[in-house]
Order: sequence, then structure tokens, then C-alpha cells
Amino acid sequence: MATDMQTSSSASADRRKLVRSGLRRRHMNEQIFRAFGIAAIALALGFVALLFVDVFRKGIPAFIQSNVHLSVTYDPAVIDVGPAPARADFGSEAEYNAASLKWQRDLALLNWNTIVEASLRKSVPAGYEISSRELLAIPETNARHALREKFVQDPSLLGQTVEVDVLASANTANWVKGNIDRSLGDAQQQLSAPTRGLIDIFEENGTITNGFAWSIFTNVDSRSAPASAGLLGAFVGTLWMMLIVVVLAVPIGVAAAIYLEEFAPKSRLTDLIEVNINNLAAVPSIVFGLLGAAVFINWFHLPISAPLVGGLVLTLMTLPTIIIATRGALMGVSPALRQAALGMGASKTQMVFHHVLPVTFPSILTATILGVAHALGETAPLLLIGMKAFVASVPATPLDQAAALPVQIYLWQGNENRNFFEPRTAAAIMVLLGVMILLNGVAIYLRSRLEKRA
Repeated sequence: MATDMQTSSSASADRRKLVRSGLRRRHMNEQIFRAFGIAAIALALGFVALLFVDVFRKGIPAFIQSNVHLSVTYDPAVIDVGPAPARADFGSEAEYNAASLKWQRDLALLNWNTIVEASLRKSVPAGYEISSRELLAIPETNARHALREKFVQDPSLLGQTVEVDVLASANTANWVKGNIDRSLGDAQQQLSAPTRGLIDIFEENGTITNGFAWSIFTNVDSRSAPASAGLLGAFVGTLWMMLIVVVLAVPIGVAAAIYLEEFAPKSRLTDLIEVNINNLAAVPSIVFGLLGAAVFINWFHLPISAPLVGGLVLTLMTLPTIIIATRGALMGVSPALRQAALGMGASKTQMVFHHVLPVTFPSILTATILGVAHALGETAPLLLIGMKAFVASVPATPLDQAAALPVQIYLWQGNENRNFFEPRTAAAIMVLLGVMILLNGVAIYLRSRLEKRA
């Protein structure tokens, strides 16, 4: 009997050792898994931080622009087109408009570069030799247009001297910001030696100063004056497209998800529809671009490079995401809620729209914003419907030609003046990321409000 007790005690001790050993292995595995999880999160956050740091490092200098301060004299000897027409001198509005347009055309034919050059030479040190062409390389080419527009708005400036700030050229900005290696020879420089030397002098005497680049937000794209190129046209075009996506994709996607999940009978047809929706969510975006070019442009003859076409293409691309996410939210609602509503005498439609759908609003809103944010960054489908065309205007309607922020980034990245447009491309990426972060912030705020109400 004593032997049996010793054997039982030994067996119990062995079992305890096995249990302790098993617990140690489980705890060790749990710690290893937790360490791998923390490492994966840290690695992901590290890559995201690296991306943001690189984009901000390259993009922040683009928000600083170089300006040339001019003391402009509107010389009557150069501006010899006569006084501006007065409304009182004409009997009808049409006659006055015709005379005003003729006066502005005459102004446009004048050599305004003469006034720009004379203004610049006031700041050139005595004895400094520089040709007219080399001198006019310092301000942006649209400086003459800026002076002319100022005179059109106020013809009383004739014979007066006013202080005006104009944009420096892209090459001047590159030299001022140090984007070009100053040790390179003249053959490798974009500006001549006299121009570079005068720019340094202008920096010292305050003729050239740096300020915030508001032109990025207030101007449209420009090829003739790269320093004045901005994102306004692309930004407004993107807003038009996102408005179309929200107006079309959200109600259609939510309605389709509600029907498939709550009302559609289970059959081979609905199974086929569900499979196709899941497949569409994985289709490359460039395929939607081909579809948009074939259907909306070639078949419906909608205008090329219009926000309407871009919005329709992005709507098709966003619909599967919204449908799948909405169905997932509907499936997550407890069956007890449905049964309770039906038990209280509500119809199926009342049960869905009065009880089930309000509970899923936060999830549906999150899915919608994520889908729109995903569409916001798409480039490939927009290129195939012609939105890579150069458009130097702000679209007033969805039918006007326009660019989009992702396409604008693509175009600036391929610009030949890489020293100037590489920082500007990063700045455009910052604007695009800012819009996406704003959308996500709005989604989080609205979701929290809706969850509190629920």
C-alpha cells in the first residue's frame, strides 16, 4: 500500500511538471507572438513616418517662393494707346464694351517687357553689364502680364511710379534656394554668369525676397510661367469628382447592399451578383478607366477630361467597396433587434429602415469615407479618360475640362525642370494627403457622434 502511494505521488509530481512545462511554453509563445505583433506595428508605423518625413522634407521648400520687388514706372512714351474709354462717352453698353475690348487689345500689343526691364535696371548697380535677355530671365515671364493687368484695373497709373512684387522665374528660384550646384560650370547652369551674379546682388539689396507661396493654392497650372503654376484647377476638379462620387456611389451602394442583404431571395442569381461584386472589388483600377473611355466617352459622347466622366468612373470603382462594407455592417446587427421589431408589429421595411439601418450608420459612414478617400488618390483611370491633358482653367461645372490632384502630381513629376518641380510635386502630395486626412477626420468625428446617439 505504501508503494502504491509513492507511485501515485510520483505520478502527480510528473503531471505537475508537465503542466508547468506546458504553461511555460504557452507563456513563451504568447510573449513571442506579442513581440512579433509589436515589431510589425512598429515597422509599419516606421515606414509611414519615413514616408511622411520624406514628403515633408522635399515639399516644405516649395511653399517658399522668391519675389522680385520692382519700382514700376508706367511710361506714357511706351503706353501710347490713349485714355481708357469712359462709359459716359457711349450711348449703349455694347458700344462701350467694344471700345473697352479694343483698348485692352491695343494694350496687349505693347512691349511690356520694356517696362519690366526698365524697372529691373533701377536696382542694377552702376557699371554692371547685363543684356536685356539675361536681365529678363530673373522675373517670371508673366511679369509683363501682371503689370498690364494692374494698369487695366487702374488706368490712372499712367505716368506714375508704383511698387510691385512679381514672381521670380523658376530658374531664379532654383538658384536662390540652392537647388542647383553653384560649383558647376557655365555650360551646366540654367542661367548665365551675369544673371546669377545679379541675383546674388538682388538678394543682398532686398530686391529679391522670399515669402509664402500662395500661388500654389490660388493659381492654375502653367507651362509658360512655371513659377506661377498652382493647384487650384486640379483641386476644384477633384472636388467636382468627389461630389459626383458621393452623390451617386453612396445611395446606390447602400441601397444595393440593403436589398441584397435584407430583401433579395436566396437564389443562383443573387449568388452570381454577390460573386461579381466581390470580383469587381479586386479589379485593377485601370480596367475601370478603359470602361469609362469606352462607354462614357465613345458611346455617350461625354466630354473628354471632364470631372463628370472622372466622377462616373470613380463611382463604378467605389461601388463594390461600399456595397461589401454596408452588407458587413448589416450582417453585424443582432438578429434579436430584427425579431423584436417584427414582434412589435413593424413591417420588414420599417424594421430595416427604422431599426437596423440607424444602428449601422457609423460603419456605413466609415466605409463611405474610406471608399471616397481611395477614389481620391486614383490616377490610372483618370489618365485613360483624358484628364492628363493640360488645362489652365478652373472648371465651373462638371462638364468643363479639368485636371485632378493625382494627375497633377503625375504631370509635375515628369516635368523636365526637375530641380523646381520635384519639391512642388511633394507639396502637391502634401495637399492630397491633407485632403485625405481631413476626410478621415470628418468620418471619425461623425462616427463618434452617431455612436453616441445610438
